[in-house]
Amino acid sequence: MVLGTTSGAGKSWLTTALCRYYARQGLKVAPFKAQNMSNNARVVGGGEIGSAQYFQALAAGAVPEVRMNPLLLKPERDTHSQVVLLGEVNAELTGMDWRSRSARVWPVVAQSLDALRAEYDVVVIEGAGSPAEINLSSSDIVNMRVARHADARCLLVTDIDRGGAFAHLYGTWALLPPEERALLHGFVLNKFRGDAQLLAPAPQMLQDLTGVPTVATLPMWWQHGLPEEDGVFDDRSRSSGTVTRTIAVIAYPRISNLDEFQPLKNVPGVRLVWARSPADLAGADWVILPGSKHTSGDLAWLRQQGLDAAITAHAARGGAVLGICGGLQMLGEALIDLHGIDGNAPGLGLLPLVTQFEVQKTVRHRKTRFAEDMTGPWAALAGVAVAGYEIHHGQTQQHVAMAQGGDVARPVMPDGLAWQNAAGNVLGLYLHGLLEDPAALQALFGATVPTLEAVFDGLADYVGTHFQPGFLNALIR
Repeated sequence: MVLGTTSGAGKSWLTTALCRYYARQGLKVAPFKAQNMSNNARVVGGGEIGSAQYFQALAAGAVPEVRMNPLLLKPERDTHSQVVLLGEVNAELTGMDWRSRSARVWPVVAQSLDALRAEYDVVVIEGAGSPAEINLSSSDIVNMRVARHADARCLLVTDIDRGGAFAHLYGTWALLPPEERALLHGFVLNKFRGDAQLLAPAPQMLQDLTGVPTVATLPMWWQHGLPEEDGVFDDRSRSSGTVTRTIAVIAYPRISNLDEFQPLKNVPGVRLVWARSPADLAGADWVILPGSKHTSGDLAWLRQQGLDAAITAHAARGGAVLGICGGLQMLGEALIDLHGIDGNAPGLGLLPLVTQFEVQKTVRHRKTRFAEDMTGPWAALAGVAVAGYEIHHGQTQQHVAMAQGGDVARPVMPDGLAWQNAAGNVLGLYLHGLLEDPAALQALFGATVPTLEAVFDGLADYVGTHFQPGFLNALIR
């Protein structure tokens, strides 16, 4: 089990690396995270799970499934999350308070973990936040309760780049009861910059205090290629080589599925900017409105920042605009909510469409093809076959009155999956994963990016190099 002293310490990517490390030894490996709080989700058989567990399963060579992340919390507001249990939205659990919910779902968590342990040689478990959140320990279902249930051999990872790493490690250890301390087999220093010899004598002092050795010092690695689990994964604008195209992604508060933009970081000549103000759109060739877990709320935020006018002005100049899922819904004329799913709101009016929110959620994989008559900046996608996934409550259609008046959005994928405006510069689609699809990347940029398999192998090589020799193999004996 991989635990962390804080959120963002490196649990997700280290779990992914260990999944590939052990799988390369011919072992049957599965990931597990009891409860994930994230708006980054992927479609699997039976519904949806957190993106981190999806990638971990791929790294392990396993088929991603809902037991690997039995509980997914998708934040819609600061004090409210949609609850997904075994892949499906559960309205009853969504309405319950946190502590009552934990008691209800623990049997499902335990059953899922036990089933994976019975079917696989190795299960690599990811914790959440910190295991020493003593205010939450009585209702814990994701950290030490899981560790105790599985008698897991635990690693505790900390982000040394933040400072205070040894205090974080010692403080976490000190707040755990003795039976939980006994499960800690190693400390891991992550994101280290500098000469590792300067760390002495701290690792030995820490071991003298705790009995737990420091088993790895992992150097800072910005470009490992794996999307971060939560938040904007790289808040610094950057590009590889001479900038030929600047792409601004609107970073609203409830942004979802942002991991699908990871490949853009590796496209030569692309500068990726996360936009929170009109000034951030200056010089942008493309503006992307990504998915949102609360479309009406993010649309209101967008207006408060003045980004609505900036996006409209960009489109009026002929600039390329791409809306994905919630972003597509925002590009239309109106959001209509008769069931209290998301909220009513006027749209940006860049596509003559109307979205109505339905109780039933659409969650599915899709393989489809763009129309042959794509125009404008998106003409390169004409006839291109792509694969992706849908996760949305809204259903989007032509605005009837506007269509009768001659203002019609052109459907450019079957089944209302994608629409383009008459000028051709505004494209909205429900299909997540467009910018991960090799055919789409080749058509739009004439480029290929490292495959996930190469990324996973690189992670496994990395931990194999930087952990104490023999430690990882001894950990599973």
